[in-house]
Amino acid sequence: MFNALTIAGSDSCGGAGIQADLKAFSANGVYGMSVITAITAQNTQGVFGIMDVEPNIITKQIEVIFEDIKVGSIKIGMVSKIESIKAIGKTLRNYKNLPPIILDPVMISKSGFNLLSVDAKEALIEELIPLATLITPNLPEAEALLERKIETIDEMKEAAKDILKMGPKYVLIKGGHLKEDATDLFYDGESITLFPQERLKTIHTHGTGCTLSSTIAANLSKGMTMKEAVGSAKEYVTGAIKYGFKLGKGVGPTHHFYKFYKDGINN
Repeated sequence: MFNALTIAGSDSCGGAGIQADLKAFSANGVYGMSVITAITAQNTQGVFGIMDVEPNIITKQIEVIFEDIKVGSIKIGMVSKIESIKAIGKTLRNYKNLPPIILDPVMISKSGFNLLSVDAKEALIEELIPLATLITPNLPEAEALLERKIETIDEMKEAAKDILKMGPKYVLIKGGHLKEDATDLFYDGESITLFPQERLKTIHTHGTGCTLSSTIAANLSKGMTMKEAVGSAKEYVTGAIKYGFKLGKGVGPTHHFYKFYKDGINN
């Protein structure tokens, strides 16, 4: 059985975070394990509160998994404070031959809530980005990391090169915030690959970034190359967005299990 570990925050409405990661793992044939870094109070209309898990409990969650189970890949999502970031970095560095690590630098929710404290950004850059096999920022996150605007494909190319200098082996910049089509850009240190996608007309995109990064992790656990893992994940997430559905009064979630329902939905 292939497996993957997600280190991220909990989303009480189930569309993003740990819940989205575990659904994406399962939908892609991988057994999911989790380390919870924070508990959020959120629904389809926004994030209304965060309680961080104590760093020693984050450390212990990681340790007990590694002491007992061979981990196929790791996805790191929301880590909102310096102490949490340092706990994760220090603990993971205790292990030799770490599996691929996918870092989704979650900073701001779709509703504009800060999920990463301002003073924690430098800790993220110093502690976790150099550990990452692949980092998957969207445009606002890439802008925050580089402290400059990124609005075109050419600017995304330069941004990918500069982010690679921070230490990851690969960079995937997500283009969902582009004004034109939602083109993602993958950089392996030598060549750039574009994954163009016509923009889908839907508001139900809650958890898209979490789902993409966790699906890449799942694909790596199954033995795909990084480029294959990214391409396959992009295809899967496009379908999940296409069949996203209304839940509550705001932005609904992507449909992680659309492949298992007739016509993508549960009639």
